[in-house]
Amino acid sequence: MITSLMLSFGKGVTCMSFAKRINELVNENQAYAVFSFIVVLLSLVPLTMKETTSFLLAIEYATTAVFIFEYLARWLSSEIALKRGRLSFLIYPFTPMAIIDLLTILPTFILINQGFKALRIIRLVLILRLFRFVKKSKSFSVITEVIRRERSVLGVVCLIAVGYIFLTALIVFSVEPDTFDSFFDAIYWACVSLTTVGYGDLYPISTLGRAIAMLSSLVGIAIIALPAGIITGGYIDVMREKTCRSDQWTNSANEN
Repeated sequence: MITSLMLSFGKGVTCMSFAKRINELVNENQAYAVFSFIVVLLSLVPLTMKETTSFLLAIEYATTAVFIFEYLARWLSSEIALKRGRLSFLIYPFTPMAIIDLLTILPTFILINQGFKALRIIRLVLILRLFRFVKKSKSFSVITEVIRRERSVLGVVCLIAVGYIFLTALIVFSVEPDTFDSFFDAIYWACVSLTTVGYGDLYPISTLGRAIAMLSSLVGIAIIALPAGIITGGYIDVMREKTCRSDQWTNSANEN
């Protein structure tokens, strides 16, 4: 009985160490994260071509094989990631990222509807996993700190932009109902005018409509410039504080 217990314990330890190695590879290894990023980009290459060739099929099957490996690897190591014991193997397939992983695999095998293959664009979501490594960098931490501090001001600027777009669209839609077939067209035009892009596919033709367009473009320059100024100011403040703390630490170390 003692022997059987020792064997069971040994098997459990072996399985756990195997799961830890798999988890370290697919979730913590930076080199593998870069490899996964490249695979995701390659998997989107077939979407850029109208016709399917043997070379594109080879890319599709090769990248899908990597996605299948990642799905199975994360499933096998789910006990480490989810920390729910044996129950993790039942929970993992229903987690959001597991569902996304599955959706990135299915378009390769489901050939009933060619439009279904557009689901491959979901593979771009897998790139978000790289943020686990990006967020460890000092530059990323500074940017997140700036956004955290200035989130209320940035939120107000976003509300002003949305409100101005809606108001401008409402006015121009009332002034020129023949130019804009729907209110959505007016919203689209207001967004283009606010960002000063100006595609030229929709534009007002009346004097009042053109005056509104001019005003919208001028206000758009100010609104678009606000977030850049706020973030730049916040970045300077954060870096100044870091420099001050570093100088204080250096002075205290020298005194000791």
